[in-house]
Amino acid sequence: MYLWDRIEETALWIEKSIGDFKPQVGIILGTGLGKLADEIKQTAILEYENIPNFPVSTVESHAGKLIFGELAGKKVVAMQGRFHLYEGYNMDQVTFPVRVFKRLGVETLIVSNACGGINENLKAGDIMVISDHINLLGLSPLMGKNDERLGARFPDMSEPYSKRLIEIALKTGLEMGLNIKRGVYAVTMGPNLETAAEYRFLEIIGADVIGMSTVPEVIVAVHARLKVLGLSVITDECRPDNLKPVSLEKIIAVSESAEPKLVNLIRKVLEKI
Repeated sequence: MYLWDRIEETALWIEKSIGDFKPQVGIILGTGLGKLADEIKQTAILEYENIPNFPVSTVESHAGKLIFGELAGKKVVAMQGRFHLYEGYNMDQVTFPVRVFKRLGVETLIVSNACGGINENLKAGDIMVISDHINLLGLSPLMGKNDERLGARFPDMSEPYSKRLIEIALKTGLEMGLNIKRGVYAVTMGPNLETAAEYRFLEIIGADVIGMSTVPEVIVAVHARLKVLGLSVITDECRPDNLKPVSLEKIIAVSESAEPKLVNLIRKVLEKI
């Protein structure tokens, strides 16, 4: 079945399940950041495993639910758990939900993640607004024959993250008394973390943080002409000259401790867009 047909099949099934609810904003919740879903005045909850053509999350802390409802006066659909290439999924599968969001009427995508901080000004627990990214996957979700119904063959990437949304997020953080940072997100395949030499290389090429997600979804969102806001929680400090071991448990713990700040930030940003 062609991608367009799979998107249509999935969207029709979802529409039948949620009635006349039309989401305006899509939200992707990263590692340890799933509790935003509790703040949504929920209209419907769909398990990934029941949705036609949807992959299923296999990573700890990714619940695997699609949640529809209202948050800060906006109609939203939130992914409580995302998909990664390192799980064995391909680019079409990892980015499929973004395509479905577009088909359902979403115009703005907010994507969050947990990541390692390379820039020495970033500390564990900080929140960073993504200003740009570096794709080190060696792959693009737009490879293969292009379907013009989904987007242009060569989408422009001069502004993958909306400048307007970046400014709103930074101003909102300032109003909240949060020291929100701004920087460049680099993505690698994972699931292994990087070596000290790799962190040094990432620093040289201009990366402020490093993660294993987000970029494929953002590329597809730009292809689909969605406005994107990216938010990262720094879970560990990746200093090549003083590199310390880190565990998934620690990453989840730090992201969960920063989660209330992120939840409040997203809620207040939604009020302004």
